[in-house]
Amino acid sequence: MDRKAKFKTGIQFKLDRNKHKLRQFLGDFARQEDGVMLAFVLFLLLIMMTVGGVSVDLMRAEMERTRLQQTLDSAALAAAHKDNTLDPKTVVLDYFSKANLASYISSDDVQVEGVAGNRAVEIRLDAMVKTQFLGNIGFDEFKVPAAGRAEQEIGDAEVSLVLDISGSMRDNNRMVNLHSAAKDFVDTVLTAETRNRVSLSLVPYTGDVNAGREIFARLNARHLHEYSYCLQFTPADFTKPGIDPEDHYLQGQHFSHTDGSFTNISCPTQSYETITPFSQNVDALKTQIGKLTWRERTSVHVGMKWGAALVDPDIEPVITSMASAGLVDPAFSGRPASYDTPTLKTVVLMTDGVNTTTYRIKDFAYDTPDMRYHWARHPVENWDEQVDGSVEHELFEPYYDNAIGNTLLQSVCTAAKNKGIIIWTVGFEINDSAATQLERCASSDSHFYRVEGLEIGEAFSSIARQLKQLRLTL
Repeated sequence: MDRKAKFKTGIQFKLDRNKHKLRQFLGDFARQEDGVMLAFVLFLLLIMMTVGGVSVDLMRAEMERTRLQQTLDSAALAAAHKDNTLDPKTVVLDYFSKANLASYISSDDVQVEGVAGNRAVEIRLDAMVKTQFLGNIGFDEFKVPAAGRAEQEIGDAEVSLVLDISGSMRDNNRMVNLHSAAKDFVDTVLTAETRNRVSLSLVPYTGDVNAGREIFARLNARHLHEYSYCLQFTPADFTKPGIDPEDHYLQGQHFSHTDGSFTNISCPTQSYETITPFSQNVDALKTQIGKLTWRERTSVHVGMKWGAALVDPDIEPVITSMASAGLVDPAFSGRPASYDTPTLKTVVLMTDGVNTTTYRIKDFAYDTPDMRYHWARHPVENWDEQVDGSVEHELFEPYYDNAIGNTLLQSVCTAAKNKGIIIWTVGFEINDSAATQLERCASSDSHFYRVEGLEIGEAFSSIARQLKQLRLTL
């Protein structure tokens, strides 16, 4: 073999050997398992980073949604509030601006209905929150909806203001202090914004309550005389708050125990001493309060009975009839509302003492028109002076004493509270025994006020403010 042939043969041998090594290397490499998971790990890492980015962006979106909703709720409440005098939309936009969220809202997102005192503010928006990680896969922003509505409306309320005008109210300037406190109460409870929504019934009481001829005439009561218009209640009547015009009642007696001038009598007779039902006439109510003066005896349980009855729906036919006759504001026709409505029903009961013993003439001595005529002109005490002292005791008997009065008071208070009637009680310069009774009668310990002197004004103001807040619903 010549040199040239040998050279070619050598080259071919080397090429074959290198090919063999290359094939062997590639075969060995293909069979190698070192690093085989690297690509898979890289793939998983990419997925995890994507998922993590999604989580971060979703978390940011949820945090922003929470901030939006909290700001939205606060702004709507502030804008709808009865005391807000600013433009509601301006208030909402200002809230968002101060929370650094102004870019998410415009005035078109805010809808306002009504006026102050009866206003609704509704906010609906779709905020676009930018993403930090998902933009790389085509999601530049998330839509975050937020909505809310705040409505502040003055609800309906029926208030009975039950005022003690017994003889002890002449002491220590109490009646003058009561005049001022009760008038302020009326001013606070009855305002322009409560028009046709809130009623106030005024119930003055001594040893009894004069319902007035118009209420009395609409009840199923045995009519005995025309001197005054009280009712005689039985113990069973105090087990429920209402006075049903279909039930049978007996007209209260009209007599004086000791007063020959008949100023202090069993049933008060002056027009300003009778019940004023369902009124919103501030001036008339304040005028009536200003005329109140002290009489005799104290029957807190009877005052409370009438106060509860005037917010109980049993007496609705009476009030509606009086409204039709122009004797009650027509806005309150159909009142008192039924218990299944959201109408606030409350009694404010004030006294400066305890239940005293009250008397009545025995039935046999009050049976005929002539007898009733006699007792309406001659005090019972005259029998002591002009006939025989022992005869008075045969004609006259206790009707309620302190213990009976307290029992009946707690009975009617419990019945009223069981129906959802809210009871505030005000003890004006009272002793501990009276305080115990009033505290038990009240809806809670915080609904009982024990006051001295000018503090009665503070008590009535506090109650009036709380009534005002209870009427507001959001």
